[in-house]
This record gives sequence, structure tokens and C-alpha cells, in this order.
Amino acid sequence: MTNRTGTPHHTPIRRAAGLLAGLALGVALLAGCSSEGASTDCGLDACTVTFERGVEAHATILGVETRLVGAEGDQVTVEVAGERLSLTVGQQAAEVGGFSVTLDSVTDQQVQIRVARNPNG
Repeated sequence: MTNRTGTPHHTPIRRAAGLLAGLALGVALLAGCSSEGASTDCGLDACTVTFERGVEAHATILGVETRLVGAEGDQVTVEVAGERLSLTVGQQAAEVGGFSVTLDSVTDQQVQIRVARNPNG
């Protein structure tokens, strides 16, 4: 019989912690969010992007670049996946590059849009 000393034992808690850390990293890589002048809140199939007004605001989400082009009143122009969209709060989602884009809100300081993968596109 061999008696091994110093052999680390992987407890179920350690394994679970490692698994959770790996899953968290995988989700972060899948979402692939980065931004400047904007904040993002992403899931696997949709992101909410809040652009700061008055700065060059853009974000890369779900593998596509989004950018605030301009805002006047309740109408906003954004660029998503290389295409410009004019959006108004409350209008039906615009479809672009396999995504649906809606304007959630417009204030003097911020513009918030929602970009979701189109299940049909």
C-alpha cells in the first residue's frame, strides 16, 4: 500500500467554484461587450445600451458595433451593424442584420436602446 502525503483533494465545493468561474468567463466572452461613453447590460440574446449624450458614444455588443449618431427631441439616430436607424420611443422594433432594435428612452443626458437577436433572422 502506498501512502501519499500532500496530494491535494478536490472537494465538491472547489469543483463547483471552478465550474462557476468557468461559466462566468464563458458568458462574458459570449456577450463580448465593450463600450466608450456608454454602458451595457447584456444577456445571451439581448443587450440594453445606455449612451451618454454629448460624447462619442459607442459599444460593441453581441458581436456588432452600435453607435449614437444623434438625438433630437424623442427621435434618435443610431448605427447598428453598419446601418443607420431612426428610432422613436414606443415605435415597433427596427430590424437590422439579424437584430431587432428598439428605443427605450431619451433624456437630456442619455439615450437607451435595446438590441436583441432576431430569432427569425
